Amino acid sequence: MHSPKHVYFQCLKPTCRFRFPAEFSENFVQCPKCGSSTEPIFSDFENTGNISTQPQFRTEIAVLLDNIRSAFNVGSIFRTSDGAGVQKIILSGITPPPDHPGVRKTALGAELHIPWEQSWSAVETCIQYKNAGYQIIVLEKAQGATPLSNLDSRISGTPILLVVGNEVNGIDPDIFTLAHQVVTIPMYGIKESLNVSVAFGICIYWLRFVTKN
Repeated sequence: MHSPKHVYFQCLKPTCRFRFPAEFSENFVQCPKCGSSTEPIFSDFENTGNISTQPQFRTEIAVLLDNIRSAFNVGSIFRTSDGAGVQKIILSGITPPPDHPGVRKTALGAELHIPWEQSWSAVETCIQYKNAGYQIIVLEKAQGATPLSNLDSRISGTPILLVVGNEVNGIDPDIFTLAHQVVTIPMYGIKESLNVSVAFGICIYWLRFVTKN
């Protein structure tokens, strides 16, 4: 019996030909676009390749979420953090915890694997980590901020605390005085900034690139 890894359905109507993925349950299903009959298309293509060895990161990176208001953004950050090898996430202020339904919806299980802790003050957390020898890197659109691509590579090998701020108000102003570096992502369109989870994803992987050795 043929056991395909992937099953797609394609509409048989010549003017439609809508194609969509679906669980294989019978020889045909109705097209969700036009209601016509469809045919199954089998594929043995495997797109879930596994990495044979897990990377060993020399630089420890922790993440501080300073009053992130959207649970969906928090969940997305958890998922990206898992992929980027983040050691810990600190949730400060109003940032929703991992058991929030919105966090779970976008984290897709990553919230169960990334260690996290609660902090009621992002400023006090930055002081604590700075005293412990961490480089405090703030991701924020601010005057004098360094473009991410110019981030000082001398941070390699030094523990990092990456601070990401509120979607509207940004980083707590008192954190800037504690930061070793403030970095920003250049914008070339009409918008002044990216969604916080998107900006975080760009930054965390750039940090991994800079600190890979």
